[in-house]
Amino acid sequence: MVRKSHFDPQRVREEIAIAAARMIAEDGLDYSTAKRKAARQVVGETRVAGEWLPDNDQIEEEIREYQVLFQGDSQPHVLRRLREVALDWMQRLAPFNPYLTGAVLGGTAGEHSDVHLQAFCDNPKEVAIYLLNANIPYDVSETRHFAGRGYVETLSFMWRPEREGRDADPVGVHIALYDTDDLRGAVRADARGRLARANAQAVQTLLDDSGATSSTS
Repeated sequence: MVRKSHFDPQRVREEIAIAAARMIAEDGLDYSTAKRKAARQVVGETRVAGEWLPDNDQIEEEIREYQVLFQGDSQPHVLRRLREVALDWMQRLAPFNPYLTGAVLGGTAGEHSDVHLQAFCDNPKEVAIYLLNANIPYDVSETRHFAGRGYVETLSFMWRPEREGRDADPVGVHIALYDTDDLRGAVRADARGRLARANAQAVQTLLDDSGATSSTS
């Protein structure tokens, strides 16, 4: 077994990021699982310290490159469909201040991706009541609070857009339930100017922009 000290750390990070990106784009793995499997693929059973691993931003950039190279014909259409599903449900959930987050917002969503929404309201239980009244069966789980303050209840269900036929694959939709106060400061951009969540108007703009791009290409 080659000792870790003989590896070039930067090259190891790049190879792990490339392998993880492929797993996420092709198999729908989450970042943590893909990173762990990619590390074993690149360096075998050698224990890899945290500083040898790529961060999520580096992996995300590799996902974008992979999708351009290998999924350029399909991924934009998949992404648009997921954003349309997201906007549909954001409009339905308008009284609960819904925001889109995750890969569907960031643009790296693929055929294995789900729609992840965050709802901010005085009484999060009202979202569950809304789904019950709409005859939407859902499962209940927990999602880690985006600010690291424990966990929040999350409602999940499968959804097939009404305009699509029965043969269309349903989309997983997850609604994380937050208190209204959690929204304060939650829409600030990060150091790279990116937002972690977007409201319905911003998602509509993304759809409009993608439509304009496809019509001129």
